[in-house]
Amino acid sequence: MHTVQTFFDPTTYTLTYVVYDPESRDAVIVDPVLDYDVLGSRTSTLNADKVIAFAKGKELRVGWVLETHAHADHLSSSQYLKNQLGAKVAIGARIREVQEVFKGAFDLPPSFPTDGRQFDRLLADAEVLQVGSLAVRTIATPGHTPACVTFEIGGDLFTGDALFMDDYGTGRCDFPKGSAAALYDSVHGKLYAYPDHTKVYVGHDYQPNGRALAYETTIGSSKKHNIQLRADTSKEAFVAAREARDKGLAAPRLLFPSVQVNIDAGRLPEAHGNGVRYLRIPVNLGKTTGDDGAP
Repeated sequence: MHTVQTFFDPTTYTLTYVVYDPESRDAVIVDPVLDYDVLGSRTSTLNADKVIAFAKGKELRVGWVLETHAHADHLSSSQYLKNQLGAKVAIGARIREVQEVFKGAFDLPPSFPTDGRQFDRLLADAEVLQVGSLAVRTIATPGHTPACVTFEIGGDLFTGDALFMDDYGTGRCDFPKGSAAALYDSVHGKLYAYPDHTKVYVGHDYQPNGRALAYETTIGSSKKHNIQLRADTSKEAFVAAREARDKGLAAPRLLFPSVQVNIDAGRLPEAHGNGVRYLRIPVNLGKTTGDDGAP
């Protein structure tokens, strides 16, 4: 028996979930947010403090913070929650591939590890993490990124950016080592194999057409109504449509701050000699430019 408490950050459209057993009070937190003001380059813990207040109010024992992937649209508050609640931090084992890619992209120092050691645990496909009375099963669902995972807890699925609400579709696949073909296999081949009544809790809700917040669907509903990937959608059709849509999407607003923090398990960069922490923001990534910005 478990209960799901939802927290929504309207700035990044992110859903954070506290999943807990009301009897044993064992709990996990999925995909927490660290607030970041891009103009002032300031962090705050408004969203995380709401989660902490809830956990402490219910006297929960939060064993783990679970990351579905290294997010590109918000910073993770996993380290703050670890410090405040004593939880450990886990992510899919293929995070190593993402670390390797972005170590090069950000020209991170040679000392930056790409073996995932920043996290307390790297979870393999089908691995079960026992958190007191809660059993968390990891399902590798690559596509949005190679390291994406879905967590199955008590028969419910927490899909991160793999599968969204029916009227929005699926996650984009144009990040480094992303793959629309892999996402099709993850959703159609793995998630759609679950019973139709299986609840799905999504990682974001972008509230298309201004509708009210929604974060829970079912496998059966998604198979029938998902606007991008239904049960009868062919792989060829999905890949063509997903890749065409991705070509027209702008980069996430917090892409560079988010990725370099999240591949380091939610740690901010180390302070320089002057005591100030600095994020690395590449200019015209992937292009060679002159000092005046011209190609």
